[in-house]
Amino acid sequence: MADLEASLDHIIPSSVLPPFRAKLVVGFISLICFARSYDGDFVFDDSEAIVNNKDLQAETPLGDLWYHDFWGSRLSSNTSHKSYRPLTVLTFRVNYYLSGGFHPMSFHMVNILLHSGISVLMVDVFSVLFGGLQYSSKGRRLNLAPRSSLLAALLFAVHPVHTECVAGVVGRADLLGALFFLLSFLGYCKALRESNKEGPYSTFWVLLSILLGAMAMLCKEQGITVLGLNAVFDILVIGKLNILEIVQKVLHKDKLLENTGILRNGGLLFRMTLLALGGAGVLYMRWKIMGTGPPPFTEVDNPASFADSTLVRTINYNYYYSLNAWLLLCPWWLCFDWSMGCIPLIKSGGDWRVIALAALWFCLIGLICQALCSEDSHKRRVLTLGLGFLIIPFLPASNLFFRVGFVVAERVLYLPSAGYCVLLTFGFGALSKHTKKKVHYNVGKNLADKGNQTAAIRYYREAVRLNPKYVHAMNNLGNILKERNELQEAEELLSLAVQIQPDFAAAWMNLGIVQNSLKRFEAAERSYRTAIKHRRKYPDCYYNLGRLYADLNRHADALNAWRNATVLKPEHSLAWNNMIILLDNTGNLAQAEAVGREALELIPNDHSLMFSLANVLGKSQKYKESEALFLKAIKVHPNAASYHGNLAVLYHRWGHLDLAKKHYEISLRLDPTASGTKENYGLLRRKLEQMQKKDV
Repeated sequence: MADLEASLDHIIPSSVLPPFRAKLVVGFISLICFARSYDGDFVFDDSEAIVNNKDLQAETPLGDLWYHDFWGSRLSSNTSHKSYRPLTVLTFRVNYYLSGGFHPMSFHMVNILLHSGISVLMVDVFSVLFGGLQYSSKGRRLNLAPRSSLLAALLFAVHPVHTECVAGVVGRADLLGALFFLLSFLGYCKALRESNKEGPYSTFWVLLSILLGAMAMLCKEQGITVLGLNAVFDILVIGKLNILEIVQKVLHKDKLLENTGILRNGGLLFRMTLLALGGAGVLYMRWKIMGTGPPPFTEVDNPASFADSTLVRTINYNYYYSLNAWLLLCPWWLCFDWSMGCIPLIKSGGDWRVIALAALWFCLIGLICQALCSEDSHKRRVLTLGLGFLIIPFLPASNLFFRVGFVVAERVLYLPSAGYCVLLTFGFGALSKHTKKKVHYNVGKNLADKGNQTAAIRYYREAVRLNPKYVHAMNNLGNILKERNELQEAEELLSLAVQIQPDFAAAWMNLGIVQNSLKRFEAAERSYRTAIKHRRKYPDCYYNLGRLYADLNRHADALNAWRNATVLKPEHSLAWNNMIILLDNTGNLAQAEAVGREALELIPNDHSLMFSLANVLGKSQKYKESEALFLKAIKVHPNAASYHGNLAVLYHRWGHLDLAKKHYEISLRLDPTASGTKENYGLLRRKLEQMQKKDV
């Protein structure tokens, strides 16, 4: 949870995080978004449910509301829609009474205020979903997840799919159902004061939660599903049931019933019994009141449900689910009525629209697997409850249990959109965390490229803090520390990087360089060899391996390693130079000359190779050719003190003393601390003085 909150700290300012202030922000924004609907008229279903509904008028006894459907018809009638929402109709009746008639503004204002209140309530609901139910010893809840809950509540408050519920007066059924649904869920959370599965609970709050669930159902049918959500919350979050652990026990043939404490938790079983009995009792009472006959829907209302083929029905139902998911994801086009052939039936597997339902189930299965099997308990809780809020309230509209009277209805997405907001916030936080890691890494890399190592170290350290397994940041940080001679920490970082990613060849090579600097030659050789094993064509690693062998006076191995580097990368100037210098230092002048000429043919403009070959040629007394290479190297790189100094030595040997004097002086101007050049210059001056005395 802390990681998710940290990933949102640059998006949600801390000034709006106190709960009261956050709720004010959410409530205000929800009002702003839907305020334009306040002066709307009665439209579409409003006419039948309100204007033509005799249950709103004083002449109809209040008691009749309990035997009439949403449209004012008797439930026992064969023509009844069977939509039993007496509490919603009661609020219409109060609205009618207080406003003195059918004045739509007052009806719309109530809807707008209801949505605003629900959005505010969502701050508390999302706080539980993201932060869990942990309390301090003083009874204060911990882990309020202020940023996550605020962002999710804002998404809910402004989601365009709520337009039908808020702007259409009949959408009040969904608003009231959602209100009591959320109150029931929060009441159930109140019953569970501790997150420990053996902790105390309040039977009163459990019963009150069931009562509120019943009231939610009396506003809109899907309200009863809150009891199922409460059960999921209790089992998976409070009871801490780990599906992955159970699967592993089954696979290992453990004694599951003995080792799974959830079945021995009497409190949990008692609460599940209360929920089951309460739900069954409420459904039975509703069944008794509305009668046993199904609503008289027609094929125009829901064509897929009248298809003869089970396969066609199944495919189309799933396509409808994908359309609902798309409306949550991208509410680009909204419609108050999707019937009358708006969505043609899919009648064959060749219809391109089957891609949509395949994509839906691909995403759902992936989320469900993560929700049930992730080793991260916080991730399991958030994804499980997000999916629970998304799926469970939608079940009555899914055609799974009974035929519904619509194809797609945006109003039934009011509650499921809460689950979508949870999943979107969680995904956004994960993406933000990943992007933030990348940003710190990229800034650190740019600073390092510009030579600002101190600032680069700070950004690389932050990248590693945000992601302790960010091996590339570890590798780059280790490189900088190596250059600053902070070898111990560099070795620790690089060792950790290769432990996390054993095939990370660059980190193995850099680890070898650090170990070489620490005089741990055997470990360095192993690291270089491991790097080459994982990346066979790795010229830089062969070059560094050659340097290690040179330090150990294993000259043949060093030359072989450098030769491999030049074979893999013919323009590898450092490897060529080191071969020339090693052969020169060991007296193999002819071989050094041959290697130098070969290198210059491949890299003709490399001044360092010109310089190295010029030195070899000078020792071989090939003064004219040596002079030409020295001058050519100086033309390319005129401020190299060593180039002038070694050319001066050549002239000194050759007998061109004035030219030697000139280049000794240039070299000393460029590098006054060069002791060898000072000594040679002193010898030359004494020789010139002696020559002058002889001439005199």
